[in-house]
Amino acid sequence: MEGPIFSSVNFRLLGICIVALIIGYIFLGQGPVYNHMSWSIAPVILVAVYCILIPVTILYKKKKNNTDKKKKGV
Repeated sequence: MEGPIFSSVNFRLLGICIVALIIGYIFLGQGPVYNHMSWSIAPVILVAVYCILIPVTILYKKKKNNTDKKKKGV
C-alpha cells in the first residue's frame, strides 16, 4: 500500500460531515413536537449525511496524474 489511507481532503470532508450532523440534530431537537424543522428539514439533512456524505468521505481518493508514473519510471 502506498502512503496514508486518508488524505487531508478526506479529513476536511469528515469535518463537514460532523458539522452537518450537529446541525441536523440541533434542528431535530427544535421547538414543539410538530415543528417544521424537526419533521422535514432535519431528517433530510441527517439522511443525506449518513447515506451520501459519509460514504463519499470514506471512498474519495485523489486522481493520480500520469506525470507521477513517469517520474517513478513506470
